[in-house]
Amino acid sequence: MNVSEILLNLWNDSGFAKLFSGFSGGGWQNLVMIVIACVLLYLGIVKKFEPLLLVGIAFGCLLTNLPGAGLYHQELWDNFMNASHPNYHSYGAILRDAGLLDIFYIGVKTSLYPCLIFMGVGAMTDFGPLLSRPKSLLLGAAAQMGVFAAFLGAVLLGFSGEEAASIGIIGGADGPTAIFLTSKLAPHLLGAIAVAAYSYMALIPMIQPPFMRMLTTKEQRKIKMVQSRKVSKAEKIIFPIVVTLFVALLLPDTAPLIGCLMLGNLFKETGVTERLSDTVQNALMNIVTILLSTAVGATMVGETFLQAETLKIIVLGVAAFILSTCGGLLGGLVMCKLTRGKVNPLIGSAGVSAVPMAARVANKEGQKSNPSNFLLMHAMGPNVAGVIGSAIAAGFLLSVFGG
Repeated sequence: MNVSEILLNLWNDSGFAKLFSGFSGGGWQNLVMIVIACVLLYLGIVKKFEPLLLVGIAFGCLLTNLPGAGLYHQELWDNFMNASHPNYHSYGAILRDAGLLDIFYIGVKTSLYPCLIFMGVGAMTDFGPLLSRPKSLLLGAAAQMGVFAAFLGAVLLGFSGEEAASIGIIGGADGPTAIFLTSKLAPHLLGAIAVAAYSYMALIPMIQPPFMRMLTTKEQRKIKMVQSRKVSKAEKIIFPIVVTLFVALLLPDTAPLIGCLMLGNLFKETGVTERLSDTVQNALMNIVTILLSTAVGATMVGETFLQAETLKIIVLGVAAFILSTCGGLLGGLVMCKLTRGKVNPLIGSAGVSAVPMAARVANKEGQKSNPSNFLLMHAMGPNVAGVIGSAIAAGFLLSVFGG
């Protein structure tokens, strides 16, 4: 074999040949997705849009669209647990033919990563503001309005019930919950839904304020709230146990998320498990974030991502997020009215499950109207209620459509 033949074979076997294979093949789709991955990297690195997750998602997208690399095999997962398929119907088959990102994705498919992320979130969350003002739970519930509104919109646009449920959960502004539900109901939409969920979470400071000013008056935004009562240590320890029992018995499908969230919080509050709390908050959270983000990015295969459905998901996602914000604000307005002006309605916008960014935005808007107004701790009540609310919403949708 001469040098020219060796070089020709080298070229034919390379990813470059497949990438530029023309519009008759899938090369153009891979090329477009590589460009999208680079844009997402720019947003994560330069614009700092949820960089801890978006950088991993973008790089996973980049890796999965490199022709010939064999890092992720969509066809394995298309036939996963399909008993009628002769080869790919078990984890054993996946492990036999898997690439690196297929191995990473097992943690998504089994819901391991979202649950571990929730454990870390629990360990970093103080439920004190919620316990001191239990009616904040109502604001967290009101902020789930966008979930069900987007679900109905998705059904009207022709999505199946499972797909519509996965799209609707974007309105909860909770990435791990969106991944948890989508991986079970509509895994083929995972890439688009994850990118939409985390993108809108990063854009909270831009999306929420216009609607906060639209639905509330300046006088309402000026309202100063009195300090809530001090919550005892015993209450903080009992709370995660009681919530786990009640929610898991009411909606068993949400037990993995709620259980891990409350276990992480219990590690934080007991006072005797500091090492475990520190590990969950830092080392474990960081490791799982790397695996989760890269695995989610791997699902952004050009052939499945570049479809009209993706654009619909992006539009429905932002609509869900806006409606959830408005739902929380309307709940805040009702509470303001019932308490005769003792509750600032801005804290209702924090009912979405983006901790603590949504609470910070509510605090910032309050200070724009009244520089001496400090709403952060008051807004944290609805904010952590939103975490619980989004998990409950996911459990309800999973119980209805999970079969």
